[in-house]
Amino acid sequence: MSLSTVLNLLGFLNLLLAGSMAIPLLVNWIYDEPHPRAFIFSIAITALSGLLMMVLFKRSSRDLTHREGFAIVALGWVNATFFGSLPYLFTGTFTSLANACFEAASGFTTTGSTVLTEIGKHAHAILFWRSLTQWLGGMGIILLSLAVLPFLGVGGMQLYKAEVPGPTADKLRPRISQTARILWEVYVLISAVEVLVLLLGGMNLFDSLCHTFTTMATGGFSPKNESIEFYKSPFLEYAITFFMFVAGANFSLHYRFLKGNFKALWQDDEFRFYGSVALLATLIVSVNLWSSIHKDFFHSFRFAIFQVVSILTTTGFTTADFEKWPPLSQYLLLFLMFIGGCAGSTGGAIKCVRILILLKQAIRELYQLVHPHAVLPVKLGKKVISADTLHGIWGLTFLYLLVFSLASLALSMMGSDILTSISAVATTLGNVGPGLGAVGPTDNFAHLPTAAKWILTACMLAGRLEIYTLLILLLPEFWRK
Repeated sequence: MSLSTVLNLLGFLNLLLAGSMAIPLLVNWIYDEPHPRAFIFSIAITALSGLLMMVLFKRSSRDLTHREGFAIVALGWVNATFFGSLPYLFTGTFTSLANACFEAASGFTTTGSTVLTEIGKHAHAILFWRSLTQWLGGMGIILLSLAVLPFLGVGGMQLYKAEVPGPTADKLRPRISQTARILWEVYVLISAVEVLVLLLGGMNLFDSLCHTFTTMATGGFSPKNESIEFYKSPFLEYAITFFMFVAGANFSLHYRFLKGNFKALWQDDEFRFYGSVALLATLIVSVNLWSSIHKDFFHSFRFAIFQVVSILTTTGFTTADFEKWPPLSQYLLLFLMFIGGCAGSTGGAIKCVRILILLKQAIRELYQLVHPHAVLPVKLGKKVISADTLHGIWGLTFLYLLVFSLASLALSMMGSDILTSISAVATTLGNVGPGLGAVGPTDNFAHLPTAAKWILTACMLAGRLEIYTLLILLLPEFWRK
């Protein structure tokens, strides 16, 4: 592996990140806020570090190896977390590096957990930066760079495999750069539509942009303390529910739908499973709320569908304090944190396609107990799932649960109660946002010990990188030539 190539391309990513910081600087100027130097310093440091890495470390002329691809993606997200924390530090939003990195990681990984208190009192530029980090992280900083890497003479297949969430990478075009551009174009198009819809619903332009960024990224940051509950608008709630559901589906399917293949969504096994889980969970929570809290079923349905879709897609917006809901509804929401959206979406967690394949394999194992000589391949649609893919899914699921268990244990050792420990790790590892207990929808993560914040920051990165991509850096063999 060429470490020089890795550092050179990380420098290129820093230049992209520095360019994105110019947007909140513009917002700072529009609202005449007292933080221009903070963003100028952040841009200068990030850009200078990028230029130095590109000048000091030369890139190999050959295509990237798979190890270089994993290293660039994993270190790229860690790098973005550190440099993305600079605006928080220089504006004085946070005085602690742990808090600043937590917030930056939560943004880029589209988690939505926060250590920011009194959100509405902070500068527009900072709130815009929070939302923008989620929008950039949603489709992926690495995926964005894939669209322009050909101009640098860099092959991107290894980056694509390491970046795109899901068991397999779905290529829409022969060239990876073309696939990356298509996915970003669809992402931008749907984002633009949501901005218009939210404007029609009565949001101002700033709020519409911020909530669009965090909806399409399934991130959940809001410029309001009360999240979407602040607006008390059924229209906005149903509109955001729709766009959260769209963002939780595979963007390759959206592209095919927009190209005229209107059956693409419903013909996809994973999407049908995703829709069925959302519908079933919504109905259960609706009935549960109807029988215990609300007297009107449709009122219950309104809160249920928003919160179910928000948690399932790992967005994390809230319209109610679901800690006051019955235990059945709370348990179901906690369960949905582990499922997540579809592969190829901006959602986190284990992903619907893996859950579906594991269910199919479990059913096959039961059937073979009765018919031991039967040959029953596991299929997704008409495609037979290979043994290598099945092994990879089992391995990732085991590692996911192992990281969840160890991190929960660590938080409980630091004094957090069981519910807080479990839900804090579940929501950060799944890139969801709010949890239960002391990190519920009306609380935040600011009160946790510094060590706990670093552990949860690592959980956010591990969840966004689907465990393997981050943990592989810990293997000594990975760094050997």
